[in-house]
Amino acid sequence: MSEQSTAWGDLYRANVDAVSHLVGDLDDAALATTVPASPDWTVHDVIAHLAGGSADALAGRMDGAPGPEWTARHVAERRGLSPAELTAEMRARADAVAESTVDNPRPAIVWDVAVHHADLHEALGLGVLPEKMWAPVLAAVAPMKFGTAGVPEDLDDYELFRALFSRRSRTQMQAWGLPLSPDQLDDLCIFGPREDDQPVP
Repeated sequence: MSEQSTAWGDLYRANVDAVSHLVGDLDDAALATTVPASPDWTVHDVIAHLAGGSADALAGRMDGAPGPEWTARHVAERRGLSPAELTAEMRARADAVAESTVDNPRPAIVWDVAVHHADLHEALGLGVLPEKMWAPVLAAVAPMKFGTAGVPEDLDDYELFRALFSRRSRTQMQAWGLPLSPDQLDDLCIFGPREDDQPVP
């Protein structure tokens, strides 16, 4: 097992643990908060997606992933479950998911939990997600997106992480002042460009 494979599994577990602790401290109003990064979802819905995504990944139920119908099913199937039940579901599968990342250089499920963990922090006004929870994802994804041009050194790492996963608007990215065309900036966004400005911690 490579060091990177082990690191991906550890990163997944760390994010699941942190999300579980975070959700355990939220009241009903906080759980009903709209998440700007996924404006059709509440905080509860994001947790339902994370639980459902892990279940589907292990069951091989990936038709349509990572599209909106696939993710919407996670939310619909778990709408009546409590936050404690959702996080228990995530924790119960964490080791198996971690093992599934072995020898996978692009473990989408690990990247997904880090991105949505940051979504929750921003929606709840909790500030920047601790760097250890997302920096390995940025280190893997940024070189793929920037290629031989190299990653700009003067960009804020957290903002770049968010933008690469379509968590910053065109306007917010243009404000970076990079020597890139609008189309080149759009191409950096894994899930495509977005127009709605996002909360910046």
